[in-house]
Amino acid sequence: MTGVPASAAGGSSGAHGAPGSAATSGAAPDSGPRDSGSPDSGSHDDGRPARGAKIAAAAVNQASLWNVANLLTMLRLVLVPGFVALMLAGGGYDPAWRSLAWAAFAIAMITDLFDGHLARTYDLVTDFGKIADPIADKAIMGAALICLSGLGDLPWWVTIVILARELGITLMRFVVIRYGVIPASRGGKLKTLTQGVAVGMYVLALTGWLATLRFWVMAAAVVLTVVTGLDYVRQAIVLRRQGIAERAAALEETEA
Repeated sequence: MTGVPASAAGGSSGAHGAPGSAATSGAAPDSGPRDSGSPDSGSHDDGRPARGAKIAAAAVNQASLWNVANLLTMLRLVLVPGFVALMLAGGGYDPAWRSLAWAAFAIAMITDLFDGHLARTYDLVTDFGKIADPIADKAIMGAALICLSGLGDLPWWVTIVILARELGITLMRFVVIRYGVIPASRGGKLKTLTQGVAVGMYVLALTGWLATLRFWVMAAAVVLTVVTGLDYVRQAIVLRRQGIAERAAALEETEA
């Protein structure tokens, strides 16, 4: 979906007021006369596009595939194979390579915070972003967990629990989307943050008390993963029941 910001959308319709008045979008007043038969045509009598139409066109271009939010998502996707290569370089246990892998993982986590915020704030939401963003999130986290378990740094059951929860909740959202959208909860956001910190600590070659600390951070991440997953399941059940009840009531009203 390539959305047009409300300010830009108003540019074309608000620009056909009295001469000398500004458009509701903040555009400069129209300097040329309009065809009285088509005040919303978005062009002057001489065929030149109206200024409001130019602003609307610019807004559409901002929400194109190559906007900054999508570029950050693409960067995260590109970082996945680079992260895996760095993780496994030098046999997978070289502290220097692991530090570089951590840097790639950290960049991916940071871009995850910014791309969604930019897309919502500046109305840069696109169909590509809706699909690619969750894929990029799961890809970098899944790659990190699988590498860590493959190297013996993290038990496989932890990786299976986290990935099963993430994939399961994502599929469940698609199943119940016909009844409504399940919003991200505070617990879910805390889970994502804790997972990122825990996995990042495991990617680094830590020793001593820091190695002990990362164990407890990962334990907290696993608990939050399970608890928030169960809460999302509960929300999905309630949402589905409400949706079925509303459809049944609407059907009864129609038949009556």
